[in-house]
Order: sequence, then C-alpha cells, then structure tokens
Amino acid sequence: MGHQIGKAVRPKRGSKAFIPRVRAKRAYPRIKNWPKVEEPRLLGFAAYKAGMSQVTFVDNSAHSPTKGEVVCVPVTILDAPKIKIAAIRFYKKDSRGFKKVLTEVWIDKLDKELKRKISMPKKAKKQEEELSKIKLDEVVDLTVLVYTLPKGRVGKKKPEIFEIAIGGKDVSQKFEYAKSILGKELSASDVLKPGEQVDIIAVTKGKGFQGTIKRFGVKLESKKTDRKRRGVASIGPDVPRKVMWTIPMPGQMGYHNRYDYNKWILKVGNDGIKPKGGFLNYGIVKEDFIIVKGSIPGPAKRLIRMRLAINPKRTVPQQAPDIIQIDGVEK
Repeated sequence: MGHQIGKAVRPKRGSKAFIPRVRAKRAYPRIKNWPKVEEPRLLGFAAYKAGMSQVTFVDNSAHSPTKGEVVCVPVTILDAPKIKIAAIRFYKKDSRGFKKVLTEVWIDKLDKELKRKISMPKKAKKQEEELSKIKLDEVVDLTVLVYTLPKGRVGKKKPEIFEIAIGGKDVSQKFEYAKSILGKELSASDVLKPGEQVDIIAVTKGKGFQGTIKRFGVKLESKKTDRKRRGVASIGPDVPRKVMWTIPMPGQMGYHNRYDYNKWILKVGNDGIKPKGGFLNYGIVKEDFIIVKGSIPGPAKRLIRMRLAINPKRTVPQQAPDIIQIDGVEK
C-alpha cells in the first residue's frame, strides 16, 4: 500500500488504562483512597442501582450556555436503604511506616441477618469497656465498619459489610464523632446533600469470555482471509519470541471494578419514586432514594458505593437545581 497524503492514522483499539482485565473479587468494590475533609462526617455511602430516567430542571450552572433555560438530562435513580454503624476500626503504623489494623470495637447487639455474611461471636465484648481501653497516642487513623439493611427493599436479606472513612481535623475529633454514631442507623440524607459531587465506585456488567472483536474493537478481517476473520492477524514480531501485553487477546470482559468521578447529586429524598410499571428488573423505590446526574456502572440491583469527590469540578454548582419533572413518575 502506497503513501497517502493526509491520511489519518488509526490508533490502536482498546484502552490500555485498565490492565489486567480480570473479574472483580466480589460484587461490590473496596475503596482505598478517601478525600481529606476537616468536618467530622462520614465520607461515603452506598445504595442499590434501580434504573435510569430523565429529569427536567432549570439550569443553574454559571458557565453553561443554557444557563437559566429549562433542560432535560438523563439521571440514575439509586435506592438507598439505611446503613448501620457496626464497629470502629483503629489503625497504627508498623515498622515500615504503613498503616496496620490495631483493633476493632464492635457494638453489643448485631442484627440476626448479619449471620448470613459473617460468623458471629459466641460471647460479645462490652462496647464501653473496649472503648475505654483505646489509647489514642498509638492511633494514626480510624474508620467505621458499616453494613446495609436491604431486607424488604431489593429482594434480598444478606447484608454487605464495608469500610467508610471519617472526616476530621485530628484523631481525637474523629474518635468522638465515631462514638456518637456507633450502633445507629443512618439514612442517605444524614450523609449526603443535594448539590454535592461524589465519586461512584462499582462493578460493571459482566459479559463473560469474549473475543478480540467485541473486547477491543479490532477490525474484522476480509472474508477471503485464509486464517481467521474475528481475530488479530499478527500477534507480534519474531524477536522477542513472546506475545506482548499490548496485543489484543480474548479474555474476560465486564465485571470489573471501575471509578466514575464527579457525579452531581440532584436530589436526596425519602418519599420514594414510583414510575409507571416500575423500574426494569427492579420495581419501585419505596423510601429513601438518590438521584445522580448521568449514567453509572453496573446493572440493576447491584450495590453502588459513593464517596465525596476526591477532586471535584469547580464549574459544577454547589447548589442542586429545582427539579420540575421526573419523566414517567406518577404524581
């Protein structure tokens, strides 16, 4: 093929940012990094994905070309049952300077549904006595362990347990706040506010073992090719005699841990959302819910974890707009 002036070079197909493309270990992810917030508060929450809709509101963004006009945007509806604070986890520094779990203090009474997830202790330790033994001089950070209360909401009884960081100026302030919420049930409105930006961490839809055409978008070979059409023609040079990691190969597609940054919370309500016929594969949202602008990873009924945005956009308004209408919702 001769040289063509002005021909655009087609880049390699498939992003190399997500390597390795392996299955997630569990259906809800783990969050390793949290933003630094001086206000004593929980820095995250969790909800179940119900479905998508579209919302009409007056655009209040100062830098938007549609400022002051009525706009219609796609949104995701999250069913947000309450979460319960089960324990406080304390961290110390090891000999190499890394954080290591020092101890945990659990509440006296745990829900019986928690037996479906973990093995319950035969003899529970007293909460007040364990808290009095804590020496804050050894503690460098602390978080809380929470579990969901999905019974009667998403067709399941088995809760999920995960860790949420706490904001605060120092360890003592975090400790006082953690003691005040230990054993309590918190709703979405207690943690998140409309107008805030959150990072969505979730596991994407699983698509199983797929070939290079679907997995990486590789061009389909000619029908007269003598080897294979739905594959890569060349998988590398003769030297070195190995297949590089950059070569598109068949493998797992979907069911990956993914981050979706700076999602704008439009509304946090507690009166439920009942679209005509219910959300597909989910039904209706009975009580607490969260409306997030745009789409998020994962199928319906999957647990979606949220944290306060670690690098929020400055152009997004800090005040949520007044929603005029939610498409398909019964009045």
